Amino acid sequence: MKKILYILIPLALVGLMVAKLITNKQIAEERVYLYDREQPVQVTALQVSQTKIQPEYSFTGTFEPNRESKLSAEIQGKVNRVLVESGTTVRRGQVLVQLDDSLLQWQLKAAEVQVKGLEADLKRFRILVENDAIQGIQLEKTELALETANVQVSTLKEQISKSQTRAPFDGVVTAKLTEEGDFAAPGKPLLQLTDISQVKLGIQVPEQDLKLFELGKTYPVSIPSIPIETSGKVHMIGSRGNAANSFPVEIIVPNLPKQEIKAGMYGHLTLATDTDITGILIPSAAIVGSDLEPQVYVVKDGKAHIQGIQIEKRTQGQVLVRSGIQEKDIIIIGGLINVFEGASVITNL
Repeated sequence: MKKILYILIPLALVGLMVAKLITNKQIAEERVYLYDREQPVQVTALQVSQTKIQPEYSFTGTFEPNRESKLSAEIQGKVNRVLVESGTTVRRGQVLVQLDDSLLQWQLKAAEVQVKGLEADLKRFRILVENDAIQGIQLEKTELALETANVQVSTLKEQISKSQTRAPFDGVVTAKLTEEGDFAAPGKPLLQLTDISQVKLGIQVPEQDLKLFELGKTYPVSIPSIPIETSGKVHMIGSRGNAANSFPVEIIVPNLPKQEIKAGMYGHLTLATDTDITGILIPSAAIVGSDLEPQVYVVKDGKAHIQGIQIEKRTQGQVLVRSGIQEKDIIIIGGLINVFEGASVITNL
């Protein structure tokens, strides 16, 4: 009997659990809202028409320094002195970091003493050779030894000069990456030097607007955080676009006397043209999909049909359409959440 109970009780528990799960599933299915795809969808629609606008083009970008470099030592050694701090303004050629060169200095003195001794020997050997007192080969060996010693002196002087890290251009120290007593080696950054006497405004320009920019041409630039209105010249127009089909454009802007324009600030460029553009203007909310493949729903015979379009220009929450829809077409601009291809719709028109 006990063996039978051991088998029946687990089976009964499993059966109860299965029954409960089935009941819960039925309750959940009854509570779930099932959308009726055949039921017409109430939407807001617009009958489009041709219009003319005088577009204003606006671009935003970030200022970058004209030049920026992380400076490292050309030889390895202990840092004896760091002669600048973050924020220090420096001139080209100014010594910024001094490495320990005491051993090189002693080696240089020894090499210079050797040069003086060889020069004295050379004078004596020349007199002796003229009087046939010694063979000329000794004079030649001394000349070669003197030349080698002079090369060693020049090498040591070059190494000593490289123990000093100098500013390659005028700028501001924007990062101090070492301290006295640190060990320097080629490739290990010691300081970061930034030149903001001029700054570069980098913007991304859609391909259809790239024709607005010319190399060397001056454009108005505003910096809202200062605030100030200035201008700059186009320095570079990119030859390769990004995934969104926008191209980089760099504008060189001379900095103010007190260098108020800092790297990382935002800059705006606004252009107005005298040429009117004709097209169909629709709300941005009507567009589904991305800018790479924009689409709208067109209503035909009470049905919604997806239609690809080409965008000419975005302006103040609206989009100027170049192609894809025609004048008097009816497009859906609101209530798109339940709309799908072939859906029955009820419009407000």
